[in-house]
Amino acid sequence: MRTNFDEVRKQKDLIILDGAMATELEKKGFNLNDELWSAKVLAEHPQAIKEVHFDYYKNGADAGTSASYQASIQGFAKKGYSAREAKDFIAYSMELLIEARKEWWEKEGKSQGRIFPLAVGSIGPYGAYLADGSEYTGSYSVSEKVLEEFHITRMEVLKEAGAELFALETFPCLYEAVVCANMMERMEADYYISFSFQNGNQINGGNTIKECVKALNGLKYIKAIGVNCTQPQYVKEIIKNYKEVTSLPIVVYPNSGETYDALGKVWHGSKEQITYGEWAKDWYHTGASIIGGCCRTTPNDINQIYSWYAKEHQ
Repeated sequence: MRTNFDEVRKQKDLIILDGAMATELEKKGFNLNDELWSAKVLAEHPQAIKEVHFDYYKNGADAGTSASYQASIQGFAKKGYSAREAKDFIAYSMELLIEARKEWWEKEGKSQGRIFPLAVGSIGPYGAYLADGSEYTGSYSVSEKVLEEFHITRMEVLKEAGAELFALETFPCLYEAVVCANMMERMEADYYISFSFQNGNQINGGNTIKECVKALNGLKYIKAIGVNCTQPQYVKEIIKNYKEVTSLPIVVYPNSGETYDALGKVWHGSKEQITYGEWAKDWYHTGASIIGGCCRTTPNDINQIYSWYAKEHQ
């Protein structure tokens, strides 16, 4: 059984994404202070990843995202894995997601009248592979050829493994987003692009929302554009700024509100007093039509979104 973005959009005006993978894996006792991040567990304890996917579906997600954000041929090679093994791990990230979806659907989703969820393939930026914090700044200068060689194999592997939509996510710079969007267009694969932001109008690499939309305007397979891995207090302004310059659906899944030390790989501070569900309700009424969570968000946060949306649409 398969679905696609347009099919899901017909059934709901709000698509609920899942939340953080790493946070849930850490709760299960895994140490992710590693260049491979969640992909480390993919190689060593895949069942744990499947359990997290199942939990997000159970708590209201209409779309699950593969644990492939930091998974690349080059990243696995650094850890001594062959290219063949790396491809198998990347494919496995999608297979686990689809298996969890099937099990959840047959166990409870179908009988509850839920919509059949999307299987989304996560593609993180080149900076995520560098694991030096540059994924948050875009401060890496590489050629288009280097970027294409880095991304192409995992894109193809995820598509072959069943990705129904691609998430080009946490992109700090417009240049890389355009390169990857053009690759998606050549692959004839549906995708959305989500940037990381430094404020309510500028992505981390410095470009404005208007500049980003202009560069990506008119592409055939782009399904949405938005923001993730960003402080939640900026999101409302970001949505408003997007709405001024694009008619594309807007996707938002910021962090919980804590701040991240990218070099030390630790989180500081606490969540805001306002609940994540309350934030999300405001984003929905401001104009976002795809909402989930990024770093430090949980199945409970996703369930809060599911609960108020269900009440509003009884």
